[in-house]
Amino acid sequence: MEMADSCWDYGFVEVDTGLVNTQPKSVVIIDDEDCEGSSGTGSAVDQSTPCSTSSERGPPICRQFWQAGSYDDNLAPASKTNVGSSYLHIHPKFLHSNATSHKWAFGAIAELLDNAVDEIRNGATYVMIDKISTPRNGSPALLIQDDGSGMDPEAMRKCMSFGFSDKSESAIGKYGNGFKTSSMRLGADALVFTRTLVDGTLTQSIGLLSYTFLTRSGYDRIVVPMVHYKFNFITGAFESLQTKSDRRSDVNLSVLLQWSPYTAEVELLKQFDDIGEHGTKIIIYNLWLNDDGNMELDFESDTEDIRLALVEKTRAKDGSKQAITDNHLANRLQYSLRAYLSILYVKLPATFSIVLRRNYVLYHNTARDLMHPEFILYKPHKGGGSKEGSVITTIGFLKEAPHVKVHGFNIYHKSRLIMPYLPVVCASNGKGRGVVGVLEADFMQPTHSKQDFEKTDLFQKLVTRLKDMAIEYWDTHCELLGYTVPKKVRPSVASGSCPKQQGSNLKRKMPDPPEDSPLITTSAADTDPKKANLMQENKKLKQQCSDLEMSEKELSLKAMNLQTVLEEAEKEYASLLTELQRLESVKVWERKIMATLIVYH
Repeated sequence: MEMADSCWDYGFVEVDTGLVNTQPKSVVIIDDEDCEGSSGTGSAVDQSTPCSTSSERGPPICRQFWQAGSYDDNLAPASKTNVGSSYLHIHPKFLHSNATSHKWAFGAIAELLDNAVDEIRNGATYVMIDKISTPRNGSPALLIQDDGSGMDPEAMRKCMSFGFSDKSESAIGKYGNGFKTSSMRLGADALVFTRTLVDGTLTQSIGLLSYTFLTRSGYDRIVVPMVHYKFNFITGAFESLQTKSDRRSDVNLSVLLQWSPYTAEVELLKQFDDIGEHGTKIIIYNLWLNDDGNMELDFESDTEDIRLALVEKTRAKDGSKQAITDNHLANRLQYSLRAYLSILYVKLPATFSIVLRRNYVLYHNTARDLMHPEFILYKPHKGGGSKEGSVITTIGFLKEAPHVKVHGFNIYHKSRLIMPYLPVVCASNGKGRGVVGVLEADFMQPTHSKQDFEKTDLFQKLVTRLKDMAIEYWDTHCELLGYTVPKKVRPSVASGSCPKQQGSNLKRKMPDPPEDSPLITTSAADTDPKKANLMQENKKLKQQCSDLEMSEKELSLKAMNLQTVLEEAEKEYASLLTELQRLESVKVWERKIMATLIVYH
């Protein structure tokens, strides 16, 4: 927190060696020689490219993300740190090195979606992911937009800073670093538009986090230009929160117009037209390329999806075991954003939708894919013997088993997927193939990228326990799929939290699923192979269940479409209400004028 506090203070103080000042209403670039000369921020806009100036000193950045960290300090202007200054500044290199925590581009997108999901408590009903074309040169950009509460100027400054977070413990995000790491992982530049209505005050802000601007202008510190506006209900228009005599606000706007895809203030403000009373829109442009020089995010292969380019391999014959494996969700989520988002969250309210390229993402509960499910209770222990609560793991065979070569555990944290299909056994000899489990491990802490857990003793103990579960389940149930029953069932590995039981080797096996578990949606079937009649009845019930699931998806889609219609009606209502309030304000103002005139006469 020391670094964050030193970078952003809320009085009128010098920050980042004199290049940036912060005020209660704005973040501005000081009108000094650095703003007009060597840094390039005072040069005219060159409209040939969205990331160029006519007088920059720094070299263009590399378009491949993993090679873009190169930065020539010799080309940067001399630092102007005041002697004895207690303020620290962050070098632009940190934006890139900080973003390398995301090894996977979809993980960065998920991080941005987490911010929208955290806004559900504030009334958010959707988050939208789409491709747009930048108006300056038509290059593709990534759009992420939600209708959450939005941010006022103070919250906007914290969002653009490092380490600030006012989210509760129940929120998915809490480190105050997600926006910076994820946006810079996806592209070199991010433009943020946000609007909020707080206590009758309607404000909107625009901010630019630009690695291109900083590197090509030769800055040795992170500079974030922002502009803020407030709605005047009397005039019915937004007005700048900076005074017209404050030339520094013009500098901020000039930098935004020079380095963003929009060359005029009216074009910037037009981006608020579809936000409504509150919400946030993020546009990430100058998207990174892969090592082959192609766009890392593939918008062309599927117009309803965003994909990642993978290593080309021989296409398996349709209907073969390899084709079944390749087309399974566990493999598709590696390159299909729609597949990944379908299992990203466990518990989202019916009033909230994820919209990918103008099509709703349908939720997929992986626990429903399991045949012969069992429900196993695990009680992790922390050091000192203290318990961390109970975890219920749903485990079973995939419905495609034994033809699919997929196995592992989907591990969630606070209803958010952290590790999909984590392999805990080596299934090269067939043992454990098709065994999949689902659990929610809130007792562990995920890493900042939310793609892994901290490698603590708790995590190691859990992995060991999951391995035992998978092997024990296989030994007990493999005969149901036609495999030969092992001559000697592997003995259970006793742990301090799981005492031995007679009969089944599965520890703390629960005959019926607990009603309050969101991961469990089916009842445990009788696994005795001798009861053929029950097995046949079970197949019929599963078919009926599949039919009902299909009907449920169709109804869900209809409900989402109706929700969209409702949202549009609500936006229109909000617009009319704002207009009505403006007219009421005008009427009050007119009455006051009339009363004054009467008194005067």
